[in-house]
Amino acid sequence: MTFTFARMGSTVAAFRPAAAVESSTDETLIERIARGDQAAMRALFARHRLRVYRFVLRMVRDETLAEDLLSDVFLDVWSHAAQFEARAAVSTWLLAIARFKALSAMRRQMDVELDDEMAATIADPADDPEVALQHKNGAEMLRQCLIKLSPAHAEIIDLVYYHGKSVKEVAEIVGISDATVKTRMFYARKKLAQLVQDTAPTIH
Repeated sequence: MTFTFARMGSTVAAFRPAAAVESSTDETLIERIARGDQAAMRALFARHRLRVYRFVLRMVRDETLAEDLLSDVFLDVWSHAAQFEARAAVSTWLLAIARFKALSAMRRQMDVELDDEMAATIADPADDPEVALQHKNGAEMLRQCLIKLSPAHAEIIDLVYYHGKSVKEVAEIVGISDATVKTRMFYARKKLAQLVQDTAPTIH
């Protein structure tokens, strides 16, 4: 591939694809990428780069590493687009690749338990807080509560509420059953409710 992906703080105008390509579905873009279409690759990157970047940033908590992983994800897409079987949405496929790469990077760099390092993956005040918590001074309280969830529960909340993924899509990304997703969501919400109650008096 002869083009490179811009850093998050850089302009995307230099590689903005043509309007006809921009309006294509994700699946059509993947088909074109599999045939070596760089314009389609740029369109897919422009469409999903922020979502993928935020997802890996919550996991690795390092902007430079997140940017590198972002490029790695889309380079994998460029190399393996022909292997996409459309059994899941393209966005789900991208997040699954991103999750694998983020976890691999964390294992390489950190000589600690993975669960300890993922405990603070979801602190992003730029995102809208969960509707159920909006009446309790939203973003800051949500941030404080989410970082106290277990890694498994935090990951589920992240995918469902911040990325709008269904139970089935979360199961595909994480590699667990639908029933396990539902169970983790149940306990995550229960824990969040408890944390909100405990945290509320300290938020002004």
